[in-house]
Amino acid sequence: MQIRARLSMSADGYVTTPNGWPALTADPSFVSGQSHGIREFLADCEAALMGRTTFEPALTNSRWPWPDLDVFVLGSHRPDGTPDHVTTDSDPVRLLEKLRATNRGGDVHLIGGPRTIGTFHALGALDRLELVVLPLLFGDGMRLTPALSPEAGLTFQSQRALSGGAVEIVYSCRGSRGDLPGKPASQR
Repeated sequence: MQIRARLSMSADGYVTTPNGWPALTADPSFVSGQSHGIREFLADCEAALMGRTTFEPALTNSRWPWPDLDVFVLGSHRPDGTPDHVTTDSDPVRLLEKLRATNRGGDVHLIGGPRTIGTFHALGALDRLELVVLPLLFGDGMRLTPALSPEAGLTFQSQRALSGGAVEIVYSCRGSRGDLPGKPASQR
């Protein structure tokens, strides 16, 4: 089992629009559940792990966003209308224990913003971070950093071009980053 986060961001580093929507929703080529490599990403996933802020809007959706995934929610309370099959807990360590106890060998999609991703990364639970960098500039919104700092130990694994000009960049969260150089590479 690997816990993998995947989120989108603007070319100027914002994971939300200035109005607070996920960056991907601003891309004209976005199709929910179909575009930007999400189908390939979810092919090996059996569970979704998220914070309450990400989860609650799903309770009013016309369709359940995770029909084929076990759902685990980090939150201080179980929101009204939460389906019985959804597991909730206010403690991230206990929630991880519950997730691992029910896992059948598939990966876990960690869904959420910088705080949720940072929480599970700090516990050493995040294995991979995938960023979909969009060819858009927002000028404002929520940034991935500082919640996930440069000291996070991300190691570049791969990149690929996606349709519409987006680029997927994949990092392993199991490495360590050395100090940034004091001079440009061309001057060393």
